Amino acid sequence: MYLVELSCNFIYKKNWRSSNMKKKIFALLTLLVLASMVLVACATPTEEPAPAEPAEPAEEEPVEEAGIKVCQVTDTGGIDDKSFNATAWKGVEDAMELYGVEGKFLESQQQTDYERNINAFIEEGCDLIVTVGFLLGDATAAAAEANPDQKFTIVDFAYDPGFDNVVGQVFNTQEAAFLAGYVSAAVSETGVLGTFGGIQIPPVTVFMDGFVLGARHYNEVHGTDVEVIGWDPEAQTGLFTGNFESLEDGRNLGESLMDEGADIIMPVAGPVGLGTAAAAEERGGVYIVGVDADWVLTNSQYSAITLTSVLKNMDATTMLVIEDVINGNFAGGVVVGTLENDGVGLAPFHELESLVSADLLAELDQVRSQIVAGELSATP
Repeated sequence: MYLVELSCNFIYKKNWRSSNMKKKIFALLTLLVLASMVLVACATPTEEPAPAEPAEPAEEEPVEEAGIKVCQVTDTGGIDDKSFNATAWKGVEDAMELYGVEGKFLESQQQTDYERNINAFIEEGCDLIVTVGFLLGDATAAAAEANPDQKFTIVDFAYDPGFDNVVGQVFNTQEAAFLAGYVSAAVSETGVLGTFGGIQIPPVTVFMDGFVLGARHYNEVHGTDVEVIGWDPEAQTGLFTGNFESLEDGRNLGESLMDEGADIIMPVAGPVGLGTAAAAEERGGVYIVGVDADWVLTNSQYSAITLTSVLKNMDATTMLVIEDVINGNFAGGVVVGTLENDGVGLAPFHELESLVSADLLAELDQVRSQIVAGELSATP
């Protein structure tokens, strides 16, 4: 009995001590928690970080002014001819945007304006004078000879012998026109193509040469007999309006070619070709091949009937000459645009791409490669 009582007392004391210990620990923990709360309450509050100011938008780097003036003299087609005057001027505008050059132009209303406009720009102190068109060849040559320190570039003309202060820009447009003739022969339903020019000068007739030879090559490859009316490359005879201005002349020649069965026509006459396009749209079932620039872009009102365009990239060659002036590398000579250097080319088929099969596209690539390699000639 004593042992039991002793054991119970021991257990009781042990339990009391344990309980007492737990109470002490709990009290200590409570004290620590209260102390930490007091410290937090008394601590200096942390300031919220100020909201960041919105970053100022980065200013665009200003165009570094090249400090030169580029002046263009147009032929009678005007600056908005949708053709080579406008395309050459685009090269000047690109230089204005990229290099900050000053650009100006004078439009020639008649051929007697050429010399007067060139001399006006010489007196104005233009660093580079751009003359546009074969017909300005004589006036540009006279001015270059009389002013050897004045820099010139002339579009669609080159001199032999040349001038140290003139860069001629010429284009092997017959190469791109060859492709246009080839694809037109493939697309034609009547088997008759047509072409005509504005004035019978080499920059016009080379288009017509290539167009006819391209159609002939299609006949050789496919055993067909597509005919091109309006130009004979061997005899160098054909249809011309005698000007680059009259839309009515373009309409009349276009209607004449359509009456003879032509369902695809390439007018090489600047704005005159718009008269042909209007007649083709009214007639229906007739497509146009544009020249100089992509007609779908420059004459979008006729995009639905424009099969393609033979491109003369005068903006790119004009820009090259301007860059040489800016960099101090200007030297007289000749810049030649070719299929190989993309100075000439064939525009996309745009809305009429369904007429051009994958096989035909592959043929065009092959023909292009053969022309570049010298295996095919686009010259009669």
